Amino acid sequence: MTTLSDPFQNPFPATDIDRRAIWEMLVPRDIDAFVAADWLAVADDFIVENFTGVSGHFQSDPDQYDLAYPTLEAYRDDWIRQARDFVAQRDAGAYEGDPRDGIYGATRLEKIEITGDAALVRKKFDGQLKRIDGTTERMNWQTLYWCRRKDGRWKIAGFVGYLPHIKE
Repeated sequence: MTTLSDPFQNPFPATDIDRRAIWEMLVPRDIDAFVAADWLAVADDFIVENFTGVSGHFQSDPDQYDLAYPTLEAYRDDWIRQARDFVAQRDAGAYEGDPRDGIYGATRLEKIEITGDAALVRKKFDGQLKRIDGTTERMNWQTLYWCRRKDGRWKIAGFVGYLPHIKE
């Protein structure tokens, strides 16, 4: 698959309905909800039962990973905290330009493995947000999501996230 230069465009062909749906869930819907601190916009994208989230804490050693989110509620609470912190910084004028554009520009989701009603999704972040004070906020990590088709649509069942992103 060729990487598109426009990070706002779904890279999967119109005929690839499943991958397009997963991309829409994990890129525009996720980013737009985060920058608006609107959990309700993504709440239905998760499978509540048996949800599990592992944090790699940006470490390459799996011994440093932990079960940061044993439930969807634990993940939701941290997601809301992070989103509110981001919105507060944005509203205080901490970022140069629209940080939403920077998040889209840093995000790549181009590889999705689907077997039946299960999918392994690789979402990578590599970019930076410019701050008004001249510094930058580095975005350099990746997340592996496992998704399942439930009630006719793709949903997130869990993830291993905040993994270091090493460019190939």
